[in-house]
Amino acid sequence: MSGNRRKAFLVSAVVVGSALLMTACQDTDKDSDTGAGKKPSSSAGSTGDAGSPSGTSTPGSDQAPGKGTDASEGTEGADGSGVDTGDGTREKVEQTCGANDIAWSTRSESQAGGYILIIAKAKSGITCYLPAALPTVAFGSDGTEAGPAEQSVGEQIKLSGSTAAYAGVNPKTTNTDGGKELEHIIVAIGNEDPEPVSLPVDAFTVDKPIVTNWHTSPTDAVPFSG
Repeated sequence: MSGNRRKAFLVSAVVVGSALLMTACQDTDKDSDTGAGKKPSSSAGSTGDAGSPSGTSTPGSDQAPGKGTDASEGTEGADGSGVDTGDGTREKVEQTCGANDIAWSTRSESQAGGYILIIAKAKSGITCYLPAALPTVAFGSDGTEAGPAEQSVGEQIKLSGSTAAYAGVNPKTTNTDGGKELEHIIVAIGNEDPEPVSLPVDAFTVDKPIVTNWHTSPTDAVPFSG
């Protein structure tokens, strides 16, 4: 039984081999033909022939170098210069810091009647930008928010590696004995920051607090009141 199966397999192999051989011979005969049938085939494969269909051109061969990848078409420039805004100007693509991107610390200072210095550094591996706006600083369960200590906002600050930014908080700008006694502050990067942080500080009294902009030098972050 096994001998019959083997014989049948060999016969099939011979038949298939013969068919392939005949096909190969026919193809060879066609290739050797120098008649009219060969010339159209050669022309169809040509690119750049004035009479050839537009669809046979090499994709992109009629385009200027770099077309479609220029930053002016909405992509970021290779030099990091940003994206085109549509009116001829460029806008930087930047990651704004969130409170959870920052390694925070505070320090009590005696200048200007006493204030809290907030120190912000990006966490390891993070590069982000503090926006040109006041940090959001709130106090107590009622969320009393610090007002501006400066008349105008500063510039945005890039945080990366050991670079630090500083903001100064004066928790009490009045000369009265009133106010709330607290031992922590709530800090966020703007009012839309979804993850504000609570920072412990020395005990202080809150009454009409103010906060500076972010600065790259701690001496610029002294919150002088009016």
